[in-house]
Amino acid sequence: MTAQTKKSVGVRQTSGGIDLYLKKIFTLMFGAVAVTAITAFATIYMGGINLLVSNGGMTPLFYIVIFGGLALSIWAQVRAFSMRPAVAAILLFIYAVMIGFGLTPIIWGGLAVNPASIVWAFVISAIMFGFMAAFGYKTAKDLSFLGIFLMMGMIGLILVGIVSMIWTLGGTFSTIVCAIGVLVFALFTAYDMQTLKRSYTVLGDDVQRDQLAVLGALHLYISFIAMFQYVLGLLNRD
Repeated sequence: MTAQTKKSVGVRQTSGGIDLYLKKIFTLMFGAVAVTAITAFATIYMGGINLLVSNGGMTPLFYIVIFGGLALSIWAQVRAFSMRPAVAAILLFIYAVMIGFGLTPIIWGGLAVNPASIVWAFVISAIMFGFMAAFGYKTAKDLSFLGIFLMMGMIGLILVGIVSMIWTLGGTFSTIVCAIGVLVFALFTAYDMQTLKRSYTVLGDDVQRDQLAVLGALHLYISFIAMFQYVLGLLNRD
C-alpha cells in the first residue's frame, strides 16, 4: 500500500468516525428535546401544572426543580470525563425531564395566550439552531474568542432570570433580555459545534469521544431549549 493510499484510507476512516460521533451527539440531543416536550405536555394535560403554579405564583416545587436541574447540569459537566458514557446519558435524560417540568408554566402560558406561538417558537428555534450548527461546523474562522463573552452573557441571563423570580421586569426590558438570550445561545450553538468538531481530532480514545458526545449533546440541548424559551417569550410579548 502506497503512502498516498494510506492517507486516503485514513481520511475516509476519520470522516466516517466523525460522522458517527456527530450522529451520537444529535441523537442524544434531539432525544432529550423529545423527552422535555413529552414531560411538559404530559404535566399540563394530566393536571400536574397545579403542582408548579398556585394562585398566580410558582410553588416551592417549581424552584426545587429549576435549581435542582441547574445544579445537576453543572455537576454533570464537571464530572463528564470521569463517568461512563451510559451513566452520563441517563443523567442527560433525567435533566431533560426536570427541564420539561420547569418549562411547563411557560408552555402553559403560551397555550393560554396564543397556542400557535408554541409551534412557531419551535420552528424558529429549530431553523436558527440548524443554521448556526452548520455554520459552526463549516466555518474556517476561529470562534474560540467568543467563549468568554458567551459565558459572561449566560451568567448574566441566569442572574436576570433569578431576579425576575422576585421582581417583575418591565415589558421593554424583558423584550431586550429575550432578544439577547436568543443571540447568546445562537452563538453558543456555533461555538460548541466548532469546539466539538475540533475536539474529535484531539481525543484518540473512543471512551473519551463517547463522553464528549454526551457532553456535547448536553451543551447543544441547553442552547436549543434556551432559544426556544426566549423566542417564545418574544412571540408572547404584550
